[in-house]
Amino acid sequence: MTTRASRKLTHSAVATMLAAAVAKAESMGVPQNVWIVDDGGNPLGFTRMDGAKLLSIETSKSKAITAASHRQPTGRLDPAVEVKFALASGGRLTNLEGGLPILIEDEYVGGIGVGSGKGAEDVEVAKAALAAIGARVDF
Repeated sequence: MTTRASRKLTHSAVATMLAAAVAKAESMGVPQNVWIVDDGGNPLGFTRMDGAKLLSIETSKSKAITAASHRQPTGRLDPAVEVKFALASGGRLTNLEGGLPILIEDEYVGGIGVGSGKGAEDVEVAKAALAAIGARVDF
C-alpha cells in the first residue's frame, strides 16, 4: 500500500473552533488572536479580536505551528533547546504557552495557537475551541 487515508479539518470545524474561542475569550474579558493550522502547519483560520495585541498575531501563529509540529502543547519544550529550535525554524517554533495540538480520535489533524492574554488564559481559550469540535482537551 502506498497511501493512507487521513482526517482533515473542515472549514465548518475551523469556523466552529474560532467562534468558540472568541466566545470564551469574551467571557473572560481577554481579547485574543487565534490561529488554526493543519497537520503541516498550513493556515486554515485566523481571527484577531478587537483589542488583541498586535505582536501576538505572530506568537499565536507560532504556537499553532509548534503544537501541530511537535504534537504536544507549547510550553513543554526543554528550555535548554528552545532558543535553538526557534533559530533553526526561522522563528516559527516557540515555547510560549497557548498552543495545543488538535487530536481527534487518536489522529493529529493540526494545531491551535492563542495569544494576547496570560499563558493560562491562552490555554483556556484554546481548550474551549477544541471542546467545541470534540477534540481532546486533557493535555
